[in-house]
Amino acid sequence: MDVKRVKDYIYWLYYQYQLVTCSYVLEPWEQSMFHTITVTVVAMVVYTAYVFVPIHVRLALEFFSQIFGAQPDGTVSVVN
Repeated sequence: MDVKRVKDYIYWLYYQYQLVTCSYVLEPWEQSMFHTITVTVVAMVVYTAYVFVPIHVRLALEFFSQIFGAQPDGTVSVVN
């Protein structure tokens, strides 16, 4: 990809963002406030997913492994 196509694609994505959020009708100071709040919320969601989702997935796997009869880590099965 050449630089011009990438630049045009980024401009197109930003234009789509403005159309979807209707932020093109805001005044410049309102746009900056809106974009700041939007970026802050997205950053908090990404951080929360990064920190808490792995913990909940691990706990869910432990819970369902106990329900469906998986052996605990400390037990040893002897097969003759």
